[in-house]
Amino acid sequence: MKGRNSTMVTEFLLLGLTDVPELEFLLFLIFLTIYIITIAGNAGIILLIISDSHLHTAMYFFISHLAFIDLCCSSIVTPKMLTDLLAVKNYISVPGCFTQLFSFSATSECNLLSLMAFDRYVAICTPLRYTLIMARNVCRWSVMGVYAVSLVSCVTNIGYMSVLSFCGPNLIRHFYCDIPALFRLSCTDTWSNEMLLFTFAALFTLSAILIILVSYSSILGAVLKIQSVTGRSKVISTCGSHFMSVVIFYGALLYMYLRPSSSHSQEKDFVSSVFYAVVIPMLNPLIYSLRNKSMKNALKKIGFKKTLPFW
Repeated sequence: MKGRNSTMVTEFLLLGLTDVPELEFLLFLIFLTIYIITIAGNAGIILLIISDSHLHTAMYFFISHLAFIDLCCSSIVTPKMLTDLLAVKNYISVPGCFTQLFSFSATSECNLLSLMAFDRYVAICTPLRYTLIMARNVCRWSVMGVYAVSLVSCVTNIGYMSVLSFCGPNLIRHFYCDIPALFRLSCTDTWSNEMLLFTFAALFTLSAILIILVSYSSILGAVLKIQSVTGRSKVISTCGSHFMSVVIFYGALLYMYLRPSSSHSQEKDFVSSVFYAVVIPMLNPLIYSLRNKSMKNALKKIGFKKTLPFW
């Protein structure tokens, strides 16, 4: 605590994306456009799946919840970031910071992506039992489990965070409240918090990655057994969108947290965080709508055929 102000911190100052005033309005326009596309894309996918009975299957049920998670995560981070780009000082209260931490969690998306990988495994490796294994009630309870695990993780971590004391400085070198950044600002010991965070990350993230790896290993084995090129192409197209989402999401996540400390820099950290928190929620609806025939057919039914003839 040496050299720190003894006054307790009541708000944090976010460094933001840039300290160059000339770039702030340009960045505001870019990220406003990304946010509008994100909201329109994810909300559109949810409404499309609800409205089209042909999309009332387990796979699209999971896709609609992925869109919902992306919609929520983007809305937690991006509006504040846009406001800060136009503000003179980017302050956020301690309760507001904790609320952002509570809401912005990668656990739900990690677990949902693993659930979607298992769904693809069942559809390709055991197609005759698919409707039994992935029944409607099973899917609903599975998604409820995803949200419950995320809730437990968030409540536990934030509960432990709330007992930390912050007595200055109050500068967060980020554009949103980041747990490691808050650890560095705490004037109380954070060892137990760091161990708890590591435990939850290892338990949920690694288990989700393991399910995905096992599922896709089994799918790959099934693909190699198919003799016809048409059959292989059909299987690959079925998994293509989900596999692309997995690669993008986990690639960004692992790049953020598993890089050697020597390779960390403020610029690289900002770029990876922006991609993870802002860009990925925009990419998912594009991946699932532009690469999926059933989604494109559903869009045509509601009038997009006239406005988008190339589909």
